[in-house]
Amino acid sequence: MKNLSQPRAARRAMMGLAGGLTAVLALTACGANSDPQGETESTGPTGSIVVGSADFPESQIIAEIYAGALNAAGVEATTKPNIGSREIYYQAMEDGSINVIPEYSGNLLLLADPAATAASAEEILAALPDALAAKSPDANLGVLEPSEAEDKDALVVTAATAEKYGLTSIADLAEVCGEITIGAPSTFQERAYGLPGLKEKYNCEPGGFEALNDGGGELTLQALLNDEVQVADIYTTTPSIADNDLVVLEDPENNFIAQQVLPLINMDTVGEEAQNVLNEVSAQLTTEDLLSLNREVSGDEKRNPADAAADWLSEKGLAG
Repeated sequence: MKNLSQPRAARRAMMGLAGGLTAVLALTACGANSDPQGETESTGPTGSIVVGSADFPESQIIAEIYAGALNAAGVEATTKPNIGSREIYYQAMEDGSINVIPEYSGNLLLLADPAATAASAEEILAALPDALAAKSPDANLGVLEPSEAEDKDALVVTAATAEKYGLTSIADLAEVCGEITIGAPSTFQERAYGLPGLKEKYNCEPGGFEALNDGGGELTLQALLNDEVQVADIYTTTPSIADNDLVVLEDPENNFIAQQVLPLINMDTVGEEAQNVLNEVSAQLTTEDLLSLNREVSGDEKRNPADAAADWLSEKGLAG
């Protein structure tokens, strides 16, 4: 998959924008102060950083990687997995019940600013700090350095469906959209890149919609293979795409914008030491890693996300 990450210098500049230019962003202190030994790493009752995750395996894996790396570096961290959709876990970030969560740059921007027009990795990262500050002025949320890893929504069809309708691109759906049913999470009906985006960018209004809330997992796959839905929203790092010879439809209008994996943090409760650890994770996390980790956890092996994360940390020299 094409690497949309910024050069390191630009990424470090982005980190400075998110964590250092607090006056510009209307954010308060980022957790570091004149006495680093006296930092408060979390508002949680145990003093540990709480790392949350969304309701799909990849998010849970990355959360375990974040927490494992923090603990290995001597920063106490716990996980709170499977919180729910972005709308739900973002509220948990705002109310302080979690302090860190793995995020995807483009979708985070669209949540913070539904009118945002940024599409490239660089544009999205530049827009995020102001958007987060405007959406959550009292929560002091910020993003750290992005990883090379990218995982984005994609519209996927079987090879048979692609041949039947002559599909290579989402643009090809326009003429047959009324004949097909799309399977996707229920939030796809409302989000800018979901049904609204397909209508606006491709003049595609599907004949049917099936809410499949397993994050593009086995339920979605079986619905697609059984022709219960003809098009499915499946993340690009899902092993089932290659395993089942599925066809990812091209997206010439950039309905699905760049989605670099990066930590969303509470800048007040995640101190400088923890931020450095999370940035080191991002420096080593690749798209190929996500594919491999997803296969371990969601494939036949069915590994526990924490075990898969621990092995990844060991391989990367981040296990302490």
